[in-house]
Amino acid sequence: MPSPRGRSALSGSRARRRLKELGAFGVVGGFAFVVDVGLFQLLYGYLDVGAVTSKTLATLVSMTVAFLGHRNWAFAHRDRTTIRRSFALFTLINLATLVLGAAIIWFVRYPLDQERLLIIQIANIGSIGLNSVVRYLAYRRWVFPALAGGEAAPAADPAGADPVLPSGTRGA
Repeated sequence: MPSPRGRSALSGSRARRRLKELGAFGVVGGFAFVVDVGLFQLLYGYLDVGAVTSKTLATLVSMTVAFLGHRNWAFAHRDRTTIRRSFALFTLINLATLVLGAAIIWFVRYPLDQERLLIIQIANIGSIGLNSVVRYLAYRRWVFPALAGGEAAPAADPAGADPVLPSGTRGA
């Protein structure tokens, strides 16, 4: 049914769902960002671990935190593929963005010969921003694909029924 502005109610529903998804993606990403930046700061700034190694370790930890948040909250309404498949694709995408982030840090640290923590951290934060855009688009497309027909996933059964089993049956 068209709304007074000429848009269908369905497109408004999609827009709200997308905004909710982006908001949840942002919260999960914000938390993973704090983990990434904090761990990078600790490793590089205080424990004297190399810049690229620090970036790699910080990204691996924050990536795991992000997967759990995205699968269970930000993209929970989208199709649920097996955890093995979704984590494998998530890992591949994050490895690609890890290489991109580490390359940015490497470029600033070595060819540009920047040693100051502030400069390296600015490059780190810039790489996180760029990688966030790449990740969001890739997660929507490959890791947490839309359900067939573009519908949202059904709400969880409060009684705890197994979604794989027929309605009214329980696993052993």
